[in-house]
Amino acid sequence: MTRPWRSTFGLVALVASCFALATLVIGVVAYEVTHEALEIQLDHRVAIETRALIDEGDDGPTGVAAAIRRREAARSTASLEYLLVDPAGRRVAGSLDATAPTLPGYLELLHYRRDGEHRIAQALTTRLPDSSRLVVAADREVIDEMDATLLKLFAGAFGVMLLLGIGGAWLVGAVTRARLSRIDRTALAIIDGDLARRMPLTGAGDEFDRVSATLNRMLDRIGGLMDNLRQVSSDVAHDLRTPLTRLHNRLDEALSARDVDEKRQAIEAAAAQSRELLDIFGALLRIAEVEALSPRAHFQDLPLDQLVEELVDTYRPDMEASGHLLVTAIAPAIWTTGDRRLLQQLITNLLDNALRHTPPGTTVRVELERDEAIARLTVADDGHGVAPEDAPRLFQRFARAERSRSSEGHGLGLALVAAVATAHRGTASLLAPPGFGVAVELPIRGND
Repeated sequence: MTRPWRSTFGLVALVASCFALATLVIGVVAYEVTHEALEIQLDHRVAIETRALIDEGDDGPTGVAAAIRRREAARSTASLEYLLVDPAGRRVAGSLDATAPTLPGYLELLHYRRDGEHRIAQALTTRLPDSSRLVVAADREVIDEMDATLLKLFAGAFGVMLLLGIGGAWLVGAVTRARLSRIDRTALAIIDGDLARRMPLTGAGDEFDRVSATLNRMLDRIGGLMDNLRQVSSDVAHDLRTPLTRLHNRLDEALSARDVDEKRQAIEAAAAQSRELLDIFGALLRIAEVEALSPRAHFQDLPLDQLVEELVDTYRPDMEASGHLLVTAIAPAIWTTGDRRLLQQLITNLLDNALRHTPPGTTVRVELERDEAIARLTVADDGHGVAPEDAPRLFQRFARAERSRSSEGHGLGLALVAAVATAHRGTASLLAPPGFGVAVELPIRGND
């Protein structure tokens, strides 16, 4: 069942209703406060006038009656009405057409008539020393007019707020639905197989653009993984055909050999071919594991400079034995966050490449330096390098330079280097000639 408040229109309408309700509550409170303040003001005015009459008529009811006649003659206080009655309730002075209250004190609603019209006043009854009663009343017309004005004002404000809320809810809902419908159409196109489509961006930098940009990055990542999958499938089918053919031939030779020694040699060769295939599949699985970013769960802080120095010291004897000159320039105290085993594999692959694919007499230079928040590791040599047409694909699986096809390897070393660098939120790139070199940039600890 669809819940209206879960939609954009419903949410905005709910907020607008809350604002309208708040306006209504504020209006009621303001109305009550203003109404009460006006009543208190009238009570105060009536009390002051009553005290003034009593002070003027200090000689008793006769003086009070004279003061009332003077006021009514002058009509200086047109909104006030007066009534003075004797102890028997007979009118002595004043034109207030009402029955005098029997009890002294304030009376909020005193009904009276003026010019034949029924009216309501707010009155104060005071008992004089001779038991006469003085009534001073103020007409409530001003309060009624103010009440009506406030009611109209707040009713209008409530209506405007409600209309603005409904209009805003419709407008926001329409804009939101339009933006979401574009994202929905793009998603449906991607589901139908158009994997090149991306979420539309308006360039406004709003929430929709941020979500669309995040989805586009996700789609780029998925597209990259799909490309890798297609590449792996193609590479496995193409590059494993030769070793599988050799393995098949060795097994055929073992089956057809009559001499025991020949049969044994053929089987041993087949076993070597199978181990080579296992190594290839093992390397492919390691690359797939790294590209899935699963090792990030085990990342920890580690000293990158010490790790590089340890591996360089491990390779130094082999470099010297093969006639290579190993030169290092490693900056101290460079830490990164990552997987120690994978970073060891990355450095090992780079040193292996320099050792296997360069002739004796080659100088291999290993450098580690800090560049702001980036640690930059380079392994370069002054050997023959690679052909320009081979360079763009060297980080792909089974990619090998034409000059390296006669040496050991399967073309998976640099692919693993690139995968490990990406898993560590870094990059791997080729250095410009002369010679051949790879630069790996990794974030320093605490920087993504």
